[in-house]
Amino acid sequence: MLSITQQLLAIGAGAAILMLAAWLLQLRTKDAGIVDVTWAACLGAAAVFAAITGEGDLTRRILVGVIGGIWGVRLALHLLFDRVLKGPEDGRYQMMREKFGPRVAPVFLAFFQAQALLVVILCPVFLLACADASPAPTVFDFAGLAIWIIGIAGESIADHQLKRFKADPSSKGRVCKVGLWRYSRHPNYFFEWLMWCAYATIALQAPHGWIALSAPALMLLFVLKLTGIPPTEARAIKSRGDAYREYQRTTSAFFPWPPKEPTS
Repeated sequence: MLSITQQLLAIGAGAAILMLAAWLLQLRTKDAGIVDVTWAACLGAAAVFAAITGEGDLTRRILVGVIGGIWGVRLALHLLFDRVLKGPEDGRYQMMREKFGPRVAPVFLAFFQAQALLVVILCPVFLLACADASPAPTVFDFAGLAIWIIGIAGESIADHQLKRFKADPSSKGRVCKVGLWRYSRHPNYFFEWLMWCAYATIALQAPHGWIALSAPALMLLFVLKLTGIPPTEARAIKSRGDAYREYQRTTSAFFPWPPKEPTS
């Protein structure tokens, strides 16, 4: 078994190596979207690694390893097959290529390694839970599992609804308002964040477990203010114009909520 410090060092080294490999791959493919696939895979692997090398209760370690691993594999495969392999490159990375031109390679290298650092910053939510020696399962474990089930089910449904909408030729140029997308402009982001709340709930009972709350808090910041909703909606407005502005006016940005009446 390893201490949390040793686990962090191992996860950091592994994430840095994998991100370097992903950066080298995008030099050849010209698709930086592989960084998102690698990020999800690294975090899923971190949950499994924490479960294997942690010193806490075995039942809780198995729980964290299973749900964290399933989440990482599902998200990585979804991003790989639904975005990277289908193309084109995600608009965020196209914008970076346009902005930095011939200097984009070192910029991407720094960006990829920043994602490795983010893996290290987020993974303590798994490490703390897997270091907790108190007998499991507890009410926190059950609550965390329940939240996780809602989160992965909701994210899977939202992804499927969007995929089916995009596959319909009549949907070209229109805004997706079907299913969960009628109640939130970004239900996939919401349910993704909900799963981080689940991991934090399980870890909360551990010594210094309050630190785990930083994971959903940080994810919420990224989604609402930085790399999630702002660039996604900027591209949506550029491609769909007033139709998307009306969608913004009537539909909650993040938390699912009944939509407002459309403008007549």
